[in-house]
Amino acid sequence: MESFFKLRTTADVLALIDGFDPLEEESLPIDKALGRILSRDFEAPEDLPTFFRSAMDGYAVRARDTFGASEGLPALLNLAGEVRMGAAPEVNVGEQEAVRIATGGMLPEGADGVLMVEYAEMLDETTLEVSRPIAPLENVIQPGDDFRKGALVIPKGAPLRVQEIGALGGLGCSRVSVHRRPLVGIVSTGDELVPCDSIPAPGQVRDINRHTLEAFCRRRGAEPRYFGICPDRFETLEGMMREALGFCDTVWISGGSSVGMRDLTLSVLEALPSFELLVHGISISPGKPTILGRCGGKPVVGLPGHVASALVVAEVFLRPLLGRLSGVAAGAQEWPKEVSARLSRNIESVTGREDYVRVRLFDDVGTRAAEPVFGKSGLISTLIRADGLVKIGLHTEGLYQGETVRVLLFE
Repeated sequence: MESFFKLRTTADVLALIDGFDPLEEESLPIDKALGRILSRDFEAPEDLPTFFRSAMDGYAVRARDTFGASEGLPALLNLAGEVRMGAAPEVNVGEQEAVRIATGGMLPEGADGVLMVEYAEMLDETTLEVSRPIAPLENVIQPGDDFRKGALVIPKGAPLRVQEIGALGGLGCSRVSVHRRPLVGIVSTGDELVPCDSIPAPGQVRDINRHTLEAFCRRRGAEPRYFGICPDRFETLEGMMREALGFCDTVWISGGSSVGMRDLTLSVLEALPSFELLVHGISISPGKPTILGRCGGKPVVGLPGHVASALVVAEVFLRPLLGRLSGVAAGAQEWPKEVSARLSRNIESVTGREDYVRVRLFDDVGTRAAEPVFGKSGLISTLIRADGLVKIGLHTEGLYQGETVRVLLFE
């Protein structure tokens, strides 16, 4: 267990996580691809739009026919027709003529601008009064204004948000190549654990981490698979790990990662073929005894058994791990949503480690304030009361009351 005392920093561990390869790609209909990570660059197969179209409701005109128009001296144009939506114009715009057009309509031949309806008034059935001039191409969307043919629309490694899905549809792409969702194997260890639907005997507790980790995976777009509760038996845990690694893309073991007499996780992992230990111990609190390794190219994580520790590790390290496996480019990980808040009291810390303190947000006379939620790492109640985490840096002895801090919000 000597390696346990060679603690790695958060930056070290995140760099190791970036070293894992994304999962292979699959093709999906775009209506099922929201939130997935693009596995190859997507370039525009055509201009978008493909024709000159109106950006406003109004009148398609020749801009030069409106030059000099004002409310005191309006220009008079002859209404020559109307553009039907979804069809090519059947009328051209000639000298001193205008054609009625709606937003999105195709600009008729001869027109080079659109006069907004607010600056035009019909004097009779065919005469249009124009009270202001327009410039050439005013209120007109030109071919390729959105994307030129061959332009990079979405780079490889980008998450597909609502707007990217819209761009794909607008460019005629009905299917897209994305990285596969990670399948996460979850193993709970400990003689003291019982399923949540059991009544614990003296000395037993229900398996909370199974459910928090499963929910965490689903929230991050991964698919969890639970392999059960494993007693503190070497052979049993080894068999369960072999099964999980044969089926899943990453395996997370809850409990058994510290230096206690019955903590067998590392011993079992080191008995697996091709296992490589990357980290045993991180300079954070809570979550110090975390294990990170690689087995056959797959990440294996040993999590603390205490629920608060496990979920802090999940937020800081497993979130980017799932992102990396899902295809997020190395170095491009995004932190959870953050907000600024004023600290309501002092928080002590120890130099040489990062502290992740649970905090509750509240309104303090119009100012967002953060109140520390203190409690032992085995208590889930502290997480229920908390809205997020405040990080105290590696070389900081604490934070002071009234100081502005960044709160990493729980999702």
